[in-house]
Amino acid sequence: MTRRGLLMGAAATSLLPVFGGSKANAGEAKSMRYTAMALQTVCEAVNQDKTPEASHARMNAAITRVTGQIMASKGFLKGFNGYDLKLVVLPEYWMTGFPMGETRETWQAKAAIPMDGAFPDALAKMAQTTGVYLCSNHYETDPNFPELYFQSNVIYGPTGNTLLRYRRMISLYSPSPYDVWDKYLDIYGADAVFPVVETEIGALATIASEEILYPEIARMHAFKGAEILLHPTSEVGSPSLTPKHIAKKARAIENIAYVVSANSASITGTPVPAASTDGMSIVLDWYGRTLGEAGTGETMNANAVLDLTALRETRRKTGMTNTLSRLPLAAFAPAYASTELAPPNRTPDGKMVQRADALSQQQAVIDRLAASGVLK
Repeated sequence: MTRRGLLMGAAATSLLPVFGGSKANAGEAKSMRYTAMALQTVCEAVNQDKTPEASHARMNAAITRVTGQIMASKGFLKGFNGYDLKLVVLPEYWMTGFPMGETRETWQAKAAIPMDGAFPDALAKMAQTTGVYLCSNHYETDPNFPELYFQSNVIYGPTGNTLLRYRRMISLYSPSPYDVWDKYLDIYGADAVFPVVETEIGALATIASEEILYPEIARMHAFKGAEILLHPTSEVGSPSLTPKHIAKKARAIENIAYVVSANSASITGTPVPAASTDGMSIVLDWYGRTLGEAGTGETMNANAVLDLTALRETRRKTGMTNTLSRLPLAAFAPAYASTELAPPNRTPDGKMVQRADALSQQQAVIDRLAASGVLK
């Protein structure tokens, strides 16, 4: 398979129109229900490892440990609610943690996995062994951009095939496709940027971490028919509502979609207090209602039975709550087209952007907005 084909997976040939495709028949007699889980698991960061060999051993151990957790959860949940566990979302960078001062070369060697090879095969095997649709967030290299790494959400199917690859579009410090926009589109095409894949459990799409704060990311997926938004995250936990937690509910409501959001159950092996990212994994329905939510620690408690038929029926009903059908997009188009915020091709030569340069470029956008009167 070509690199472009691998990136796009099944998504390019299975994009759905808004409100679902031909298989999304509201009149189906049998309700399509199954269990989805946001697995809240500990991340053992590879920052503590001095060599790639040590970090890779830690990553392989994480794969083995989390596979066991999924299998145990699957057995328990089947006995608990009678429905099969078919969808599992893992937290953001669950195998590695995030770079903390490492150079680009060091982090690539320690934590970024290739698009093809032993680690992708192991993740695909994870999905096959557990018999679920599995969403993993991890750092990934691409031979087309040898000096960069991307943060990718990849969905693996229960037969071990790669169904979808989404690369985080909005990131202040880490590379994104937008940073090498022209070349990225030349190689992979526009359909690969916001992929949606139709499966037996619904039309799946993914959102990475803080991108939940940006309604456009979820909307791009909704416009391609996404019914279930998978959200790997690693965020500060709180007993009260946080901006990300509010945004999860908003994305569910405005797109008439389920949201399955998995947070870390702490990150160990760094100087940062481990439990700073803990709790708040959640499953939401299309009214923003909590179907299942986790407290702190490693837990499968953020699980719920999803009713795909009910969702599809809701999307086809008239009324004020059918938000997707009422969008006056032509009214918004001129403002989007005429407003320049973050420019594309931040690093057209495919080099890593240093933190200071990233902040300088952000400051330039803020200054331009102030000069134009948008900011006072």
